[in-house]
Amino acid sequence: MNRLTDRHAVVTGAASGIGWEIARLFHTEGAAVTLLDSDAKGVHACAAELGERAFATSADVTDEVSLERSLDAAVRVFGPPRVCVNSAGVSTFGPITRLGLREWRRVVDVCLTGVFLSVKHQARRMTGGGSIVNIASLTARQPAEGFAAYCAAKAGVEMLTKVAAMELGATGIRVNALAPGLVPTPLSETLTQPPLRGGIVAATPLGRMGEPADIAPAALFLASDESSWITGDLLMVDGGAHTRGYPDVTESLQKAQRRRRR
Repeated sequence: MNRLTDRHAVVTGAASGIGWEIARLFHTEGAAVTLLDSDAKGVHACAAELGERAFATSADVTDEVSLERSLDAAVRVFGPPRVCVNSAGVSTFGPITRLGLREWRRVVDVCLTGVFLSVKHQARRMTGGGSIVNIASLTARQPAEGFAAYCAAKAGVEMLTKVAAMELGATGIRVNALAPGLVPTPLSETLTQPPLRGGIVAATPLGRMGEPADIAPAALFLASDESSWITGDLLMVDGGAHTRGYPDVTESLQKAQRRRRR
């Protein structure tokens, strides 16, 4: 039997990358899936690819009113969610002394505040309990030069997850997080190309770059009854990269930025 049969799953950031891979797997496992993304065209195309039991809605996770409207629409279509995955994210690169406040706020707003708002309003609509899975990152635990905003936001996601698990446990809602290593997605495109790719692989004990398909089964585990006594946890899905230092990518990224400005 499929592990998510007759359950409504909401996935944010579902138009690409890890979010899309999770939405596809959940759909295969029997869930009715709401795909939520700020990319209206992309998210509707993804829902159309899934076909039946898929609903697309466009919302900015940092806009509370927009997010509530999308979640209410999803409830009208499929009923209260039993599973929610929060995968929406953005990133930026720059040393702290040169990082603009606007860029800092953009990353923290989407990667941390967006998760807070998503958990807040998803939990209010999960009337029968369920599972919330937040997508954090290896950088929640492992610092990376030039990524202060992203690292800080993802570290915040881990602690937010723990507090939410404490507060929501009595309602039957479990809250966990995944910490993916660096995988090729539109968000990480620059980092996963040569010559940076070689450094990432060298810092990964399993000796290869991960893929979104490596992350989705871990999300399925946390969403399903197989993890029914797990809450408040951060599951590392990184090929063992947390056992080594994050590779120094600063010089290569600075060169890439200079090339783009020319």
